[in-house]
Amino acid sequence: MADKIKFTLAILLVAVGVAGFYLLSGQILVLRVLAVLAGVLLAGFVFLKTEPGARFVALCREAKTETGKVVWPSRKETTQTTLLVFGFVVIMALFLFLSDKTLEWVMYDLVLGWKKQ
Repeated sequence: MADKIKFTLAILLVAVGVAGFYLLSGQILVLRVLAVLAGVLLAGFVFLKTEPGARFVALCREAKTETGKVVWPSRKETTQTTLLVFGFVVIMALFLFLSDKTLEWVMYDLVLGWKKQ
């Protein structure tokens, strides 16, 4: 029940921030944007105090830990892989171009007889 109240409060804080944006229409844009940011930040703070918010924080911590366990490729490996992908793309582009032109020639010149002028 307490989480539902906190969720409602978080939604209301976002709504108040958005309402502040429109109520401050005569003010400079920075002040209006700060009203929205304040509402969103306060809503985020309230959300983090709920059970799902605590689970979200735990998930983020675990994700950060897992990221540290990843073996990142070296600069040389990254460059080689990039060049390999680029080469494959060029070869596929040439293959598709030649396939398209061959099918165009077969269909328009041989089958239909629509020679280009």
